[in-house]
Amino acid sequence: MQKNLFEMGANFEDTWVSDNKGKTPKKASTEIKAPQQHQLHFTKEKRRGKMVTIVRPLYLEKSALQALLKTLKKRLGTGGTIKEDSLEFQGDIPEQLRILLEGLGYRFKS
Repeated sequence: MQKNLFEMGANFEDTWVSDNKGKTPKKASTEIKAPQQHQLHFTKEKRRGKMVTIVRPLYLEKSALQALLKTLKKRLGTGGTIKEDSLEFQGDIPEQLRILLEGLGYRFKS
């Protein structure tokens, strides 16, 4: 019987792993904070010629973050999404967002 020509001599039993299952997962979500403990700030980006207003960092549970996003989108009449620990809204609307979030008890960096 001939030896396999594609075998390069790697011995998989010698603590060598052929896949990446041993990698550590990404950073887990941080602790959950009350609205008064947040220190939010705005970022504006231009994507495909349109302005996007980003509010970050938000330390909330996923369900609470989704509820907050839904409420803000409804009051502002604009689209938005959740990305990691931030909320992204269509348009250049930081003043309106600040008023609504301060009304809900969130604080901002000076």
